[in-house]
Amino acid sequence: MLQNCIAFITAAGSGIGKSGAEALGREGATVIVTDLNADLAEATAKVICDAGGMAESYALDVTSDEAISELIALVVEKHGQINVLHSHAGIQVEGTLEQTTPAQMDASWALNVRAHFVLARETMPHMKKQGGGSVIITSSNSGVQYDREMIAYCTTKHAVVAMTKQMAADYAKYNIRFNALCPGFIDTPFNAGFENQLGGREQLESYIAKEIPMSRWGTSEEIADGIVYLASDRSSFMTGQTLVIDGGEML
Repeated sequence: MLQNCIAFITAAGSGIGKSGAEALGREGATVIVTDLNADLAEATAKVICDAGGMAESYALDVTSDEAISELIALVVEKHGQINVLHSHAGIQVEGTLEQTTPAQMDASWALNVRAHFVLARETMPHMKKQGGGSVIITSSNSGVQYDREMIAYCTTKHAVVAMTKQMAADYAKYNIRFNALCPGFIDTPFNAGFENQLGGREQLESYIAKEIPMSRWGTSEEIADGIVYLASDRSSFMTGQTLVIDGGEML
């Protein structure tokens, strides 16, 4: 479905980002694998290439505007286009209003909102010039509901859903689609914040069994299927939406 597409992905060294990158590679995209950890990015790219796909890896700190600008420019210079942007990097900080420090809120905003803004902003001129593209921004099902004692996480995840909808409204006329990916509980190290909040792994497992209608974790591969859908022409008439994949937790 993605032959001749250049797909740029952040935080693709592990978890959902890694599975999404591999899935896009299987569909024929040339995958630009980025991660803060260069070794993890390289490992993901190797998996894609070993399976017969095409991938390149780069270290990228998405809190650096200069680094984002330079890497987007490099990819466009090399490949002539970016067809898919999956801006995935984020942070999970647990705590109530009184427990969360201003520095923690700032860090959450920097990764969960501002970095997505900068990546999309740097990509837009190229997508406009080439006549279209698909931008996928990872939020969370916490962006469409309210978790207890997670003020920094919920606030920023709601904000990025709103920002995605605004960009979708502004850029639909350029055939550029923006959609928010909203996973629920996927069994990756990213859940450390919720695990700490609930008092440990056993308590988190109990919550999932009791509170999620499907009574289980999701897998990163299940989220990757959603990423492929949003990236491809199978979602060609879909923009400004929140794709929630959470086993029914938000119900």
